[in-house]
Amino acid sequence: MSINREAYWEIRKELGVEITLVAVSKTKPVSTILALYSEGQRDFGENYVQELTEKQQQLPADVRWHFIGHLQSNKVKYIISFVYLIHGVDSLRLLKEIDRQAAKAGRVVDVLLQVHIAREETKYGFDAGELEQVMETVRGAADEWAHVRIRGLMGMASNTDDVSAVSAEFRGLKVLLDRWFPADGILSMGMSGDYQLAVKEGSTMVRIGSLLFGSRG
Repeated sequence: MSINREAYWEIRKELGVEITLVAVSKTKPVSTILALYSEGQRDFGENYVQELTEKQQQLPADVRWHFIGHLQSNKVKYIISFVYLIHGVDSLRLLKEIDRQAAKAGRVVDVLLQVHIAREETKYGFDAGELEQVMETVRGAADEWAHVRIRGLMGMASNTDDVSAVSAEFRGLKVLLDRWFPADGILSMGMSGDYQLAVKEGSTMVRIGSLLFGSRG
């Protein structure tokens, strides 16, 4: 399995220095990840805890590991010592567990709150009202959340060819980001099929896999 170097550098050029490219390396072997690492890529995203922990032990220490899947509270302890950014925090319970495990590890862990912007009910995340409750809970008692730092928002658009609908979903998420993180919030939105739309609507971090590594078999 090889990487698409030409596509990688085209995307890097397109994104510039302001937008972070997270290479989605789930199911990809260590050798393939190393090939992209050798091109200068440092941010990699994984969806499964066991796969992430195994890869982390085999790859260079300066890799910035992003957990981008649905994280169960009982699995937090396995990645808390090294994870760079947790994208999909979708409940207050999970946020509390990240804070608790980070305290044990002596770390402050950066996270993004996942907002449900898609039409599919199968996708996770807060709605606007729930997001407000979480933000007010955390900001109202900052000393109780000393080991977790909410850096911004993450969302996944509907799986549709309707460009205007996808753009509207991304636009709505940007509105929420500007409300809660008006200065320097991270906005993780956009994947291989829609990252260009996401960038137009204000994304600061995109999660791309198949364009870099090819489709999963």
